[in-house]
Amino acid sequence: MLLRQLFDQTSGTYTYLLADEASHDALLIDPVRDQLPAYLRLLGELGLTLGAAVDTHVHADHITALGALREATGCVTWMGKEAQADCVSARFHDGSLLPFGRYTLQVIYTPGHTDDSYSFYLEADGVRLVFTGDTLLIRGTGRTDFQNGNAAAQYHSLFQRLLRLPGDTAVYPAHDYKGWTVSTIAEERAHNPRLQVASEAEYVQLMAALKLPNPALMDIAVPANRACGMSVRD
Repeated sequence: MLLRQLFDQTSGTYTYLLADEASHDALLIDPVRDQLPAYLRLLGELGLTLGAAVDTHVHADHITALGALREATGCVTWMGKEAQADCVSARFHDGSLLPFGRYTLQVIYTPGHTDDSYSFYLEADGVRLVFTGDTLLIRGTGRTDFQNGNAAAQYHSLFQRLLRLPGDTAVYPAHDYKGWTVSTIAEERAHNPRLQVASEAEYVQLMAALKLPNPALMDIAVPANRACGMSVRD
């Protein structure tokens, strides 16, 4: 299996290119519209056919490339069934399977950062990986104070869903602002400061105390992303 971690410097967003090297079928997770030329170039250089592009949730800090990728490649675009985005080709839900070639992503509903947040789990070639969106970050967790976020729901997503995955599962988040690229479930369980809580109530209190400013592009990105990034043109 081919895995490439791509980075948008402006928003600190990671996009993941997954592909079956035998069939050349590829899938992109959390693509950024500004990076569309780079994605198309890389797909061409590697001889890959993009079958699907998916967003873990409606992002507030960048404009998605879902719509532009569908126009450019004919790929199927996916978001969760809770996402307020009528533009997508198809919707997934908890337990859905998203295939690319001989591999399959297992869809896990992990709300809390937003009410439409999902993660994707993959077992392939003897390794385990989970793409956690903004739910579980490296040494952090996604904020829960807008887009129907809910700290109690996120606590459940973290402690009842993601942290129950095997400890050696590699964690690939949608964002990082310190240069960290990958972690593991065991590492985050032991060292992530937001996970060192004794109860749901303590986690809710911790998240309520953050008082973070809104993302700079929030008023533009959220409505644009509900239209798969196609309501904002260069």
